[in-house]
Amino acid sequence: MEISNDQKRIAVYYEHPQWFKPLFAEFERRGISYERLLASAFQYDPTLRQSPYSLIVNRMSPSAHTRGNAKAIFSTLHYLSYLESIGANVLNGYDAYLHEISKARQVGLLEKLGIRHPRARVINSASLTPAAADGLAFPVILKPNIGGSGANIVRFDSMEELSEAANNGNMNLGIDQTALIQEYLPAENGSIIRVEVLGGEFLYAIRLFLTEGEFNLCPADYCLPVAADGRQKDGKVDGVSDRGNLVEAYTPADNIIDDVLRITSAANIEVGGVEYLINERDGEVYYYDINALSNFVADAPNVIGFDPFPRLVDFIVKRAGIRSAANA
Repeated sequence: MEISNDQKRIAVYYEHPQWFKPLFAEFERRGISYERLLASAFQYDPTLRQSPYSLIVNRMSPSAHTRGNAKAIFSTLHYLSYLESIGANVLNGYDAYLHEISKARQVGLLEKLGIRHPRARVINSASLTPAAADGLAFPVILKPNIGGSGANIVRFDSMEELSEAANNGNMNLGIDQTALIQEYLPAENGSIIRVEVLGGEFLYAIRLFLTEGEFNLCPADYCLPVAADGRQKDGKVDGVSDRGNLVEAYTPADNIIDDVLRITSAANIEVGGVEYLINERDGEVYYYDINALSNFVADAPNVIGFDPFPRLVDFIVKRAGIRSAANA
């Protein structure tokens, strides 16, 4: 017997133990039935040809490997492929996740769309980095293909420095042994912009001011930089994720919002974010990161003027096609 949508529950497929507490709290406040699917300890039966859920909300993070859960990154690919094959209703499904876990794929998408991005080469061997960087403007960064929260991004200021690291084996290409050598662009006003979208529409944008050498730009709670030994580093508390640097609301130009909506649409990302900067060398906009797992800014009501989680739950309930206390 088939299960009607009114009998099915929403499922949230996730890995990080803290990031989704506000989402779960909003479900519970409204009395919406949901199930938590923990990606780091998960099983499914590929012979079942119907999903038991009205909607599976994919909130899997590529930075799971920094928390000892690398296995979940790859098993998620299989699960999402299976869900696609049975026609399950998935928010940020297989295509979105492919872009989330591949910086190389992101560069290819930006190029296909004709959207400006930092020049980059893709490598699968550290020995290839000097040759791959030939023709790029220094500084360059080594960026693992599967990253998350700035994990293992390293800057090199000269070809000599890059060659020395390559020759000494001091390079981490990431868990899939694939990485980008990418031009490092100095950001105008020492800041980058992150634009968030929901359901094909602009949600909000924030400006994040940078600290020299910092690549962890996650603006949410529980995104403190992590030291090499896995412990969180001390940070100056400023009320927004203990970043120590200012995070503020920002309104991008209409053409930038249009670019971001084109990017997320092409990647089949329904809720996510795109980051860009203005290159102080030429004054042009460069897009450099596409996020299907977008963590909303901490202290959102004070930073951007509203709480985005109720809007996310509104969208989830609509996508799930369920009747609930969604308007409570």
